[in-house]
Formats: sequence, structure tokens, C-alpha cells
Amino acid sequence: MTQRSTTELLVLHAIRLRGMSTAAEAAARFELDPPAVEEHLLDQQACGWVTWSEFAGTGGWSMTERGRKENERELQVELNSVPGARATVSAVYDDFLPLNVRLQQASTDWQLRPRPGQPLAMNDHRDADWDLRVVEEFGRLSVALAPLVSRLGAVLARFRGYDERFAAAQRRAVAGDRSALTGVGHASCHAVWFELHEDLIATLGLSRTS
Repeated sequence: MTQRSTTELLVLHAIRLRGMSTAAEAAARFELDPPAVEEHLLDQQACGWVTWSEFAGTGGWSMTERGRKENERELQVELNSVPGARATVSAVYDDFLPLNVRLQQASTDWQLRPRPGQPLAMNDHRDADWDLRVVEEFGRLSVALAPLVSRLGAVLARFRGYDERFAAAQRRAVAGDRSALTGVGHASCHAVWFELHEDLIATLGLSRTS
């Protein structure tokens, strides 16, 4: 039976996954009620779990170290409450890691196009065959990702949708959107993948360095 996370957990977790987020963005991440998210964020601010900051006219919520510890505590409680969930997430993470190596290489290949004497030359996207090969690799990664997300979603509902978001970005790349693979500030393939990686290690209580 799939576990559905509490709104409190999802609000704090959305801030962690996004790094910095408005209440509206956090609400959209897990399809939550915006006014409820606003209330939870204010409560979490009072607990010292999140903080609001502004720069150059824009602002957002970010997680404090205290909030990170609380988020990890909540994730562990949730994971341990679902029979078989820890084993499933751990097994999926093991299967995810080889794909992560491929994703990193594909992202590098999209950004760099080595030339004789210039191993770190930027990709100017003039080599259509090179770009097509990279886009197709992202497509293969999309196919490989789907069953992993299905296994995760079968035990924890909050994992659902990563494969669909990744596939949608890859389709935009096929249609000619160069920012859809590794762009920042929106749901590019790389951004969605990075978020899933963070979700997995947070859920398992790991760190990126480990």
C-alpha cells in the first residue's frame, strides 16, 4: 500500500528539494493548497526550520540546518512506517547510481564539444550529429528511469512524477529547446534528475559525498 506523506512533511521537503522557493512554488511541487502551505511555512519559520530571504527584488524560503535535521527525521519516520519501503528505496538507489553516471556524462556532452587541442571547448551546437546523439541518450535515460520511479511510487507516493517531468523535458529538447536538457531555473532534465537524486539520499539519510 502506497504511503501518502503529510502536508507538513511535503512543505518542508519541497523547500529542501528546490533549494529556495516561494510558497506558490512549494505548493505546486506536490500539488498542495497554497494557503495551507503559507501557514505551514510560517509555523516552520517559527520553529527555526526555514527562513525567508530577499535579494535583488526577489525572495524565497530556504531551509536552515535545523530544518534539514527535522526533514531527515520526518523522512526516517515515514520510511520506517511503511513495510518494505526502506528495502525498495535502497534497491532503487543502487540501480539509479549507474544511470546517474550516464546522466552526468550526457550533461557534460551537451555543454562541451571537445576539439583537437581544445578538450574543454564549449558546445556551439553546430554539430547536429553530436547533439542528436546526446538528445537520444537523454531519451534512453528517460526510458530507464520510468520503472525506477514506478517502484518508488508504489511505496511512497511523493516520488511519483519524476519520470513524467524528465520525459517532458526530453521531448522539449527533441522539439528544439536547447535549455530543456541542462538549463537552470526551470524543470530541465538535469534539474529534475538532480532533485530526484536529492530526494533519494535525503530519504535514505545519505549525503552526496558518501
